[in-house]
Parts: sequence; structure tokens; C-alpha cells
Amino acid sequence: MKRILLAEDDNDMRQFLTRALKNAGYDVVSFDNGLSAYERLREEPFSLLLSDIVMPEMDGIELARRATELDPDLKVMFITGFAAVALNPDSDAPKEASVLSKPFHLKDLVGEVERLLAA
Repeated sequence: MKRILLAEDDNDMRQFLTRALKNAGYDVVSFDNGLSAYERLREEPFSLLLSDIVMPEMDGIELARRATELDPDLKVMFITGFAAVALNPDSDAPKEASVLSKPFHLKDLVGEVERLLAA
């Protein structure tokens, strides 16, 4: 089973995404900030990091940068209302990261997750 680490500071969104991804057959571990998510990544491997960009303690771009230093094969996907930030070529975001702009439909999220994990 593919394991997803979800970092999303909005409680309702985090619960909604966790439930949707679990219903799609994924093992999901979620955190409400980037620093806690990073600490978990240091302890065990995941297939995908699914992260909001704007979060307290450590933003999603910094989380993704550090996470891919730990595991260069880790897939990264941002979920954000600030897609231009993630897509900015001057940002430190991993170049292969996928971006899904809020609001999005759950089938789009699951489809993009499946596509990333199959690559």
C-alpha cells in the first residue's frame, strides 16, 4: 500500500483529504504543520508528500525541499490557493513537484495522486 504524508494546517481540509485518500486505498498520515511532518519523514519512508504551501512553523516549500534531501525519490504534490508561489522558478520547490490549486474536486486529487505514484 502506498503511504502518503499529508501536511495541511486547516483542520477541516486535512480531515476531508485524509478520508478521501484512505477511501481511495492509501495509507495516510497527517500533520497540521510542516515541522511535525518533517520530523515524521525523518523516521520512516513515504511514497508521496502532499502539502499545503502556507503553513505555520515550516512552509510547504521548505518541507518539500528538506524532504527530498532526505529521500530524492519522494514524490511531491502541493495543494494550495497560491499556485503561482509553487510554480515560481525562483522558489526552492522541487522542480518535479505537482501543484493542485484549491478549490479542487476530490476525483482530481485522487487522479493526480495516482498519476504521480505510477510515474
